Amino acid sequence: MVKKLQKMAQKQKAASSAGLLDSQLAAAVKDSAQQIWLAGMGAFSKAQAEGGKVFETLVKEGLSLQRKTQAVAEERISEVAGKMTAMADGVTAKAGQKWDKLEAIFEERVAKALHRLGVPSSRDVDALIKRIDTLSAQVAAMRKAPAAGAAKPAVRKTAAKTPAQAARKTAAAKTAARKAPRKSAASASSAS
Repeated sequence: MVKKLQKMAQKQKAASSAGLLDSQLAAAVKDSAQQIWLAGMGAFSKAQAEGGKVFETLVKEGLSLQRKTQAVAEERISEVAGKMTAMADGVTAKAGQKWDKLEAIFEERVAKALHRLGVPSSRDVDALIKRIDTLSAQVAAMRKAPAAGAAKPAVRKTAAKTPAQAARKTAAAKTAARKAPRKSAASASSAS
């Protein structure tokens, strides 16, 4: 029984020292928790006081970044616009060249078709007009200066023809002259 009492006494001592340790540990934890709480309250207070300043600083930095971004974007847009303008000018020039070539081909083919039909070209008409003018000048000169000792030949009066009528008549004669050898060659080949 003594042993039992001794064991109980030891248990009480251990319990009282454990309780003492438990109460000291509880007090230390309580003090730490109190300090953590106070540190959190201080941080919150400081963040609340400086939060407005931080927010304003962030807004200023955002505005500065936006301006820089817009400047870079505008620069890129102007570069792209310049390149597009240059490309459009190049395409326009190439299209103009192609159009000129197409126009020349069209004019050439129309001229060939008109030539086949026997329609005189503008050069032919111009040459005839010059020839008529030259002949008219020669006739006028001959009328003014009568030949010495020669009798005046009888002049047959005809209605005056315009240069355009004369050109048409000459063109019709040319067309007939071109067609005539073809017909005679065809009749010669059929006769043989």
